[in-house]
Amino acid sequence: MELNCQNCNQITNENFCGNCGQKKYKKIDKKYIWDEIQYTFLHTNKGFLYSVKNIIKNPGKTAKEFIDGKRVNHYKPILLAFVLSGISAFISFKIIGLKEIMSSYYAKQHINSEFMNDYMAITSSYNSIIMLLLIPFFAFFTKLAFSKWGHNYYEHIVMNSYVLCFYTLFNIFLVYPLMFLFKSNIDFFASLTSLSMLSILFILTWFFKELYSDKPLKSVIGRVGLTIGLMILGFVLLMILTVIGGFIYAMNEGPEALEYMKPK
Repeated sequence: MELNCQNCNQITNENFCGNCGQKKYKKIDKKYIWDEIQYTFLHTNKGFLYSVKNIIKNPGKTAKEFIDGKRVNHYKPILLAFVLSGISAFISFKIIGLKEIMSSYYAKQHINSEFMNDYMAITSSYNSIIMLLLIPFFAFFTKLAFSKWGHNYYEHIVMNSYVLCFYTLFNIFLVYPLMFLFKSNIDFFASLTSLSMLSILFILTWFFKELYSDKPLKSVIGRVGLTIGLMILGFVLLMILTVIGGFIYAMNEGPEALEYMKPK
């Protein structure tokens, strides 16, 4: 049945207007609201759940499909990274209480200042959110490491979004349940955070080997190693700048702030 588009008044007999792209007019009723809820929150018409399933099965292959143009069934990777990071932060903060547990763990070590204890606790508790914000920097590192393998910087942003999605799903489905079960065993609990970070090496190797399936494993491992080295260097520089910034702030604030920065 032909109808005039309510946006541009062009005649259309398809689901979308061929002129402006607006959806064909549909009366707002119970079915309309339910369809919108599904589309907005789950995108169940092969969007959110489809992408999550494929990322769990093979993140590198999923990223390659999206970059090569096979996108209609996929949830947008950057948006997906935001959604999953938000879910991860909610679980770690509200359900597990990761910040309080890690603060207690680092305070027991008696090797850092109170400032460094808090810094380490916050970075380990909100690491998915922090990694989300650092995607442009990770993309810069992977672009440097894989510079001659044919993808531009913006494609590396998409790649790193998929890497973060898989890493976040790994935490949600494996690491966080173990953390919840072993909340009372603080040393084992802390070792799980280390396991989570160490998994990145395996994830990156698997991801880039599937993305660049025509490249030998040895070459992929070498470039992943270079990527990790650049990331560590970047983290060390960030940590140094954080400490310097903290000291400058403490010197301006007075003796109590300096005591907060002083190692115990």
